[in-house]
Amino acid sequence: MSIDNPCLNCGACCAHFRVSFYWGECRSAGGSVPDELVVQVSPHHAAMRGTEARPVRCVGLLGEVGCGVRCTVYEHRSSTCREFEASWLDGQHNPNCDAARAAYGLPPLMPPLQPIVTPSPERVA
Repeated sequence: MSIDNPCLNCGACCAHFRVSFYWGECRSAGGSVPDELVVQVSPHHAAMRGTEARPVRCVGLLGEVGCGVRCTVYEHRSSTCREFEASWLDGQHNPNCDAARAAYGLPPLMPPLQPIVTPSPERVA
């Protein structure tokens, strides 16, 4: 994740929505999401601990919403997290991003946000 990513100064989605996903994404089922960080919410779905009930705050979220945050399980996050985009980051409006930000008194992101480009390993060296 680039340091220019607006998510690094937000984190509202991680502290507003339930992060549920198919249980097959858990390590014990061959996936990458650590089992100790999830709770079963239905026969076939798990959720990140801390997001299954109000008040919501994912156990993987480190920092203060709106001031500076990071995901401590970023490389092992679920598809739900991987698919959630900040509003305008990919050129598309995401009303769920706006709703999460509003819940924390943060203004909606406005276009144009520039796409985040992570340098390839050979460009870093």
